[in-house]
Amino acid sequence: MALLDWIALVVFFIAWLGYGPLLRLIARRSGSLNADMLIVRDSWMTAMTHREMRLLDSQLMGHSINSASFFASTNLLLIAAVAGILFGGEAALRGFAAVGAEAVPIKLLEAKLALVLICLARGFLDFIWSLRQMNYALALIGAAPEIHVEADRVAYGHATAQVLNPALSGFSQGVRGYYFALAAAAWLFGPLWLLLGVISAFSLLVWRQAASPAARAVRAARRLLERS
Repeated sequence: MALLDWIALVVFFIAWLGYGPLLRLIARRSGSLNADMLIVRDSWMTAMTHREMRLLDSQLMGHSINSASFFASTNLLLIAAVAGILFGGEAALRGFAAVGAEAVPIKLLEAKLALVLICLARGFLDFIWSLRQMNYALALIGAAPEIHVEADRVAYGHATAQVLNPALSGFSQGVRGYYFALAAAAWLFGPLWLLLGVISAFSLLVWRQAASPAARAVRAARRLLERS
């Protein structure tokens, strides 16, 4: 690989692996969408314990499970497509390269496709674990007993949120994998495209977490929930 390829690849892994720590730093300083949603979901699960009929909560969870299932299925199809080219032999690789990818040695083309495959595979694993945890949270909602002591309601709601929050955080990580898979796919057209792709994906993700209209609205709702 050329020096520019190595530089672009290093920047990619710094952005991919450093996004989580950076997001936690942003959350401590000014708040982030994911951190605010932790409080919102905790309030949701506490409110759930006050309802006699929890059909609404089950339906909302069912929607989340369906969304995660859709993304996981789509992810699996993309994995199959990329793996089919990567392991389809030299003819498949050359045929793919002829479509418009940068003219590079076969080994480098394999490395580029492998990076895309790794991003998709990581996202798929996140979706699978997210689905399992969502089902655990759904079981806790269904098993919620009639609780008459407010402290116990809060404790049960918090315990359920401790399962739900990692589940939906895992879903977010899986969706994030699409962003970085697209950035990795840009490498097929050259290292400069990889740099542009990863910087764009990283910047967009940070903006959506910290400064997007949705982030500001959820932050305002969180403050109201904390005061109530």
